Amino acid sequence: MSDSAKQKQIIQAVNILQAGGLVAFPTETVYGLGADASNPTAVRKIFAAKGRPADHPVIVHLAAPEQLNTWARDIPAIAWQLAARFWPGALTLILKRAEHVCDQITGGQDTIGLRVPSHPIAQALLQAFGGGIAAPSANKFGRISPTQAAHVQQELGDQVDLILDGGASHFGIESTIIDVSGATARLLRPGAIPLSELNNIIHGTAALTPAKEMTRTSGMLLSHYAPVTPLKIVPKTTLSTLIKTLLSADNKIGVLAHSVMPTEKHEHLTWYTMPAEPISYAHELYSTLRAADAQKSTIILVEAVPEQEAWLAVKDRLKKAEGTV
Repeated sequence: MSDSAKQKQIIQAVNILQAGGLVAFPTETVYGLGADASNPTAVRKIFAAKGRPADHPVIVHLAAPEQLNTWARDIPAIAWQLAARFWPGALTLILKRAEHVCDQITGGQDTIGLRVPSHPIAQALLQAFGGGIAAPSANKFGRISPTQAAHVQQELGDQVDLILDGGASHFGIESTIIDVSGATARLLRPGAIPLSELNNIIHGTAALTPAKEMTRTSGMLLSHYAPVTPLKIVPKTTLSTLIKTLLSADNKIGVLAHSVMPTEKHEHLTWYTMPAEPISYAHELYSTLRAADAQKSTIILVEAVPEQEAWLAVKDRLKKAEGTV
């Protein structure tokens, strides 16, 4: 697509947002389903399209860190430090909401999630629009997040007024979420940013906050990012045995594995070889889960990932897809 055609699409997207419509757009993490964050009626359309519970907050996307003051109050120094280091980028900050922020954005809470994405199309859209765009992932609530424009079309179809195609998302999993609305910074959701980099800013306190103590925010349910097909995480040592047992009972299975290789071919076995490195694994995870889900198997088996800090975000998404967090 030419630059002029891209610019026309951005203008079209801005007009749709200003009219209260929905625009799906790419970010470096996953595709978002966007509406004018200052328009409660437009934001409610997001919830209707996704089937999202009304008390589940959505993240507001901004063009630049300077817009924080428009959407949040009592912003602590640590928030500005994190923004300076990681924005534009895959970090969401939870802050005290500004007075004008509608309850549809925050789920009725006194906090708001804010992010400045780095994807060039997201940036072009936000800069042209000028305001905040409320945008959870562009999929049915609780299901696998979209990392390509085609995924959005498959899930939401004509419920979206326009889908901006920016190719495959770079990271492939959602943003890191840090709550800086209280006395100490708390990691609510691991994401693309390594904990070691976060700890350089928040002084070694980036331990994952227990779910019962969390502020409600995106992706915090026990079951999330899930395929329709039941998913089970299996240790490497027992994966092959379980596969044989399931196949002997005439089950149709899909397998995602990063170290174990298939011992034999079987008409009811579909094998997906995953990267053995966490960043590449994360990039491929959702698109592979979608492919496995489309096979309509009895079950999807996933080889357990290593118990290492670098795999924390991938492990989080897999456990939520399994529903065992």
